[in-house]
Amino acid sequence: MTLDKAVLQRLAVRADVTDYVRIISRAHAATPLGTGFGKTRFSSPRDKFRLLYLAQDPATAIAETIVRDRFQGKAERLILREEFDRYSAVIRNPSPLFLLDLRHEGANLLGVSTDAVRARAQASGRRLSQEIYDRTDFDGILYMSRITNKQCVAVYDRATASLEADSPAWDLIRLSALGPILDALHLTVIDR
Repeated sequence: MTLDKAVLQRLAVRADVTDYVRIISRAHAATPLGTGFGKTRFSSPRDKFRLLYLAQDPATAIAETIVRDRFQGKAERLILREEFDRYSAVIRNPSPLFLLDLRHEGANLLGVSTDAVRARAQASGRRLSQEIYDRTDFDGILYMSRITNKQCVAVYDRATASLEADSPAWDLIRLSALGPILDALHLTVIDR
């Protein structure tokens, strides 16, 4: 993959991610900025770096972390109350992050498949992210959620030290806006 330096410069943005949201499991509530290896949209295909994902708002964080594609082809959108037994951390951003902006035509301008940022399959996004991590000094990637079409950020491990999280993380089920979020995502919470 060849990355055109002029295009990378054109797509470079400084972004303040203050008030962005991250949902983490209760087991990791004490370390809300912790990162790990995984098989996600922009994760390293060779486990060379770790990522921290953030969403612009709680609804997008819930859609990206909990809902995903689980209701595809289903009329009922039922979710167990215990699945909201997760915590959410609001991020503080003392200094803006240096991000590659793939929210709009970025993938096309770089000459990579738009699948890298919008498809359900994630292999092309992982390959692109590995190249960005290896060949640039970007802190991460700014992109649009394919579920809610709101902004998300994948922050590389080399930049997570510049972030802060509200402490302690708060329990999702107690989120005052959860009712409207569930309505917007067309979800019905049920007990076991």
